[in-house]
Amino acid sequence: MNKKRKVINYSAKLDKLYHQFIRQMTPLYEPVEKVRALFNWLWIEKTARYKPQGNYRLNEVIDAQLSDDAEAVGNCLGLTLLYNCLVRRMGIRAEALYLENAFEIGPHVLTMLQIKESIIDIENIFPDGFDYKGHLNNSSRTKWGDQELVADIYHSFGNELFLKGEFIKALENYDRAIYLNPQYEKTQLNKVILLDKMKGENRAPSLSQNDKL
Repeated sequence: MNKKRKVINYSAKLDKLYHQFIRQMTPLYEPVEKVRALFNWLWIEKTARYKPQGNYRLNEVIDAQLSDDAEAVGNCLGLTLLYNCLVRRMGIRAEALYLENAFEIGPHVLTMLQIKESIIDIENIFPDGFDYKGHLNNSSRTKWGDQELVADIYHSFGNELFLKGEFIKALENYDRAIYLNPQYEKTQLNKVILLDKMKGENRAPSLSQNDKL
């Protein structure tokens, strides 16, 4: 399936998921109640949604949410991408919130909504994560736009390739992530680690290769 056809196919699947929600829910008019109902519905439909190191690609997350088995849907990035896309189909602006250190574990992504004068954190990895208060005092709170989210997808793919030993492709994805989000220190660090490993294994890219990245 070519890229254009794949985009059309998964856009249709996202519409299907959204209309499943609309058909099953009592009509709601207040924006906060609508987004809360969507959040709860996603967890009701798939009670085992979150998995660390799970799916982060939107197409895989959509397929997992639509499937009838007990497969986990995705990691924090994947669940945030899915929820934000569905919220936007309601005509409500959904943004991502990046935390450098969450739960004393490391980097984390969640949803942030600003409706009227209220800011609502939505922790997609918990079934009771709507209007989550646990990150309000986190000093590393950074609002991410779509460009930063795409950068995180490239970063995650780079990590996946790194673990597989596909170092050149991993480096390409890290560089794409850095181009889209130069402030993302985690990608910068992973790139340094990768280059050091490539040098140690005599697999460092040539200058001409670096110029192309």
